[in-house]
Formats: sequence, C-alpha cells, structure tokens
Amino acid sequence: MNTTELPEVFERARQLALEKGEGLKEADLIEIMKLEERFIPEILKLAHEVRLRWCGEEVEVEGIISLKTGGCPEDCHFCSQSGRFESPVRSVNLDIAELIEAAKQTAKTGATEFCIVAAVKGPDERLMRQVEDAIAAIQAEVDINVAVSIGILTWEQVKRLKAAGAHRYNHNLETARSYFPKVVSTHSWESRRETLELIREAGLEVCSGGILGMGESIEQRAEFAVQLAEVEPEEVPMNFLDPRPGTPLENQELLSSADALRAIAAFRMAMPKTTLRFAGGRELTLGDDGAEQGLLGGMNAIIVGNYLTTLGRPMEKDLDMLGKIQLPIKALTHTI
Repeated sequence: MNTTELPEVFERARQLALEKGEGLKEADLIEIMKLEERFIPEILKLAHEVRLRWCGEEVEVEGIISLKTGGCPEDCHFCSQSGRFESPVRSVNLDIAELIEAAKQTAKTGATEFCIVAAVKGPDERLMRQVEDAIAAIQAEVDINVAVSIGILTWEQVKRLKAAGAHRYNHNLETARSYFPKVVSTHSWESRRETLELIREAGLEVCSGGILGMGESIEQRAEFAVQLAEVEPEEVPMNFLDPRPGTPLENQELLSSADALRAIAAFRMAMPKTTLRFAGGRELTLGDDGAEQGLLGGMNAIIVGNYLTTLGRPMEKDLDMLGKIQLPIKALTHTI
C-alpha cells in the first residue's frame, strides 16, 4: 500500500512512537482503533517496527499458577473466582511443593517469569507468609524470576515482598477509570492505582494491564491505554474477555478479532517501550492466526499454558508458533 494512501495518524505514530519512543495520546489512539479494516495490516506492521526498535525481537514467556483459586470476596463482574457469583470455580489451595514443581515445568519451556497469584482483595498474614516461603523455596531450586499478584497491598506488605525476593508485582487496573464502576463495586480503581504507586516506590517492577471487550467504548479503551502508560509499567498483560458462566458478563459478546488487533497496535503506540503480554482470551478472540498476527503486530510476550480459571493452549503449541514465525525466546535471567 502506498504510504500516501494512509491516514495522517500513521505519520504521527512514526514520528512519536517509532522515532522518539513517545506514546500517542487518546485522540490518536481512538483514530487507530477506528481504522478501516484494510488499514489493519499496515498499522500492525508499524506497531511491530515500534516494538523491534524499542524492545528488541525477543519474546518473553511466562507461566502462572494460583496459590488460592476461588472464594474471592470482591464482585469483579468478569471473574469466576468471585465468591459472590454462581460460577464453577471454588477455593483451592496449592502447597509449596506443588508450586516448586510448577515453576520447574514452566522453566523447562524457556519461560523467564513465574507468577504466583491468589484470588483475594489483599493478603492476610497467613497468605503473606505462604508467599514469602514460596518465593524462597522456588528461588532455591529454580532459575526463574518470581512475580506475585495477591491484590491490594499496604506499604509494609510491599516491603516484605521486596525483601523476600519478588521480582515484579502484578495488579491490573482492569479497565478505564471511567468504566471501572460498571464492572467492580466492592473497591475502587483508585485503590488499585495506589498499590501500583507503592510497588514502584519500593523498587519492584510494575505489571498492570486489564481486559478488553467488557462492554467499554473505543474511547474508553484509549483512555485505559493512556492511564496505563501514566503508571509506567514494565509489563502490560492484555486480556480479552472470555465470558465465564455464572458471572454478570457471561453473555457479553466477544470482541471481534479486527477490534482486538486494532487495540494491540494502539496499545503499542501508547507504550512503545513496554512489554505487552498476550494473556487470557486470545484463543477465543483471535485464534491461532490472530495470535501470530498480534506477535508480529506489537506484542512481545506471552503467557503459556493455562490461565487462572480458563484453559489456554498447550505450551508446546505456543512454543512451536514462536518458532514458526521466527521470534526468539528471551533467555532466562536469574533473580538477584
């Protein structure tokens, strides 16, 4: 396609995101997410150039496992782990030995990150001690970075996780500030943002993303991208809603693959230097070919295996896909 045929937003994206490494603002992101379908291959190509320029060609691979699944007291409308909904997930606890084994299996795939997750609003003392013990045990036996995601934290809890050796903390903003009350009422968007500020202050890496396709508008997706950029996260997990039975969003229509691809490109343009990680829902929304398009259109990380409450693809298939499209896996790094 002749570049003279492209909308002007392409040139602004080249000048800011590609040449300077600066994120685009809401108006340009909205325009990208409203592009005609014939422009999608071109915007994905440009997004890929941006990620190669500022992040390199390697793909970061991560496995996740839940220390405590189900029974959460919050009412996040997208989540089957909430104890408030008639959803099939019920509380399960894993012991330390199981976590170590899961970390070993994750490391065998070439993954650089292993994330311990618990479905809670925030950790009590028992859970804090479990997580501290788990980090120590994993680091003693497995050469892999350990990330944690256990809800809203106090400053004291943040310092303890840092001292225990946590490498990164995940706490998703989930959606735009303006849309958050539509999907969560038991805590605020601001409380999530405050936890991220504590994490940053303590020197832990910040991981924060969310879910697209919960009924938000394109304008709110652009708002969300800019709000994430303001947090300056090292990593942004991008989930696409997989409607869970028994949750308030069980009948929500899936995001189209075209809208998902536009969003991937827009988020890369909003955060040129950030790790964008494919997470839950990509199989339903994008399928195999769509996942490949995303990884050649701005994404530079992927969760392999199953997610917290939904099935992903077998790890081997994702690793084969990376080989097929000739994207190298980032080498393992040791947590210090």
